[in-house]
Amino acid sequence: MAKELSKEELAQMIDHTNLHADITLEAVEKLCTEARDNHFKMVAINPAQVVLCKKLLKDTDVHVGAAIGFPLGQETLETKAFSTKDAIKNGADEIDYVINIHELKQKNYEYLTKEMQTIVDICRENNVISKVIFENCYLTKEEIKKMAEIALEVKPDFIKTSTGFGTSGAKVEDVELMKSVVGDEIGVKAAGGIRSLKEAQDMINAGATRIGTSKGVEIIREMK
Repeated sequence: MAKELSKEELAQMIDHTNLHADITLEAVEKLCTEARDNHFKMVAINPAQVVLCKKLLKDTDVHVGAAIGFPLGQETLETKAFSTKDAIKNGADEIDYVINIHELKQKNYEYLTKEMQTIVDICRENNVISKVIFENCYLTKEEIKKMAEIALEVKPDFIKTSTGFGTSGAKVEDVELMKSVVGDEIGVKAAGGIRSLKEAQDMINAGATRIGTSKGVEIIREMK
């Protein structure tokens, strides 16, 4: 690892995740308990679980993060904007939204800029952290670069590799590419398929400043 992180520092980079459709009450409670006990930065859940997670994490410093337009990104901008506002009203501290990949394939950069600006503005007005999910498995390197350039204009808090529901997840080379465009202006979140301490370290060495994973407990346990 380029920078030797303590267990506490690494935990504060982890977004502890359960975005499955069949999530049970017990699974939500387990997610929140693990996040609290390990001092993870955030729990990543679907908007329907925001109120419950906010209640379970009351009096902790763990953020509640809502996934918007998840996992396909194919809602209208108006729908994504409403979902973002609704999640924030219900207590979300962070928003991870999926871009409209169809519009990217059409090179409709004006739409993508407007979409990003709209959601980032809503987040900023409410002091909520914004993350933009590219879903790199469906994108060319040029498309990844273009989205990072748009982000550099709009300035979300983070750009993110993947939903974890696509054909593949985070790749070191993609994190490096995203980081090479945004530098230190914007954070990079690596998510999807990160299951071990080595994989998390590789992503951090490539430039990731947040790690989205359902294996946060196991990763932290691997640390000496």
